[in-house]
Amino acid sequence: MTPFELAEPATLKEAISLLDPDDVTVRPIAGGTALMPLMKAGVFRPSRLVSLHKVLQLTAIDAANGELTIGAMTPLAVLERSAAVKSHAPVITRTLRTLSNIRVRNVATIGGSLAHADPHMDLPPVLIALGARVTVTGRAGERTLPVEELFAGYFETALARDELITSVVIPSQGSRRAVYLKCTTRAVHDWPALGIAVSLDADGSTIKSARIVISAATEKATRLKALERGLTGAIIDVSNERDIRLIRDIVDEETSSGEAQLISDGQGSAAYKKQLVRVYVARALAAALKDGGR
Repeated sequence: MTPFELAEPATLKEAISLLDPDDVTVRPIAGGTALMPLMKAGVFRPSRLVSLHKVLQLTAIDAANGELTIGAMTPLAVLERSAAVKSHAPVITRTLRTLSNIRVRNVATIGGSLAHADPHMDLPPVLIALGARVTVTGRAGERTLPVEELFAGYFETALARDELITSVVIPSQGSRRAVYLKCTTRAVHDWPALGIAVSLDADGSTIKSARIVISAATEKATRLKALERGLTGAIIDVSNERDIRLIRDIVDEETSSGEAQLISDGQGSAAYKKQLVRVYVARALAAALKDGGR
């Protein structure tokens, strides 16, 4: 690796002041599980890294007014063990158990994983399905945006170079049911060929509203909005072949129309991923309707 300056500010204000909106070689670093391999490979050569490890105000988990607020520097392993997270959104706890391995989860942070914007990550589709939002702070002040609007493309976000994700806020889930499924070509903790998160507000088999998000098969975590509209108000029996065909027909139309453009990569071809989406959407809906959990 080439030499670089390492800054370790103790406050959020100081950290933001050390970022340079005009210099792409100045970057913040959280856990470093994504950034360090890029540096070792020579893909990224920083002139300055701004470490956020000493900014303690970014590590709190707080449940208040029906919402759960998670500091951006909270390690994923802490989320995995958090009683507050399990009570508020148990789908996150279940998802983290198969996210990479415990060594990575001990170091990687929720803010860093979102800012990296790798479409293969497990948490973005889950957080989008839960209706989560991020708080972003920079020189211009503070702003809030839905997690689904954070991602601009493959490894791209809507963040300015002098902005940091400071927290993730998950609204009350009420009686909604949420599941996350993924398909990997090797071990369960490997990069997925497809990740799918489903959150339903349902009365028995009648779906009042749905949020369905796919990742890994697309350049960024993407909601299947046509399918969400098609399921709203519908009585779905996923053991009924007619209902499964209806779901798959909508998925086929949505992925063919460009609304959810599928990509080919090392985890599989676009054609392969299309078949995965057709199969796993039905499985995820079945799991959400059957389990009745959040």
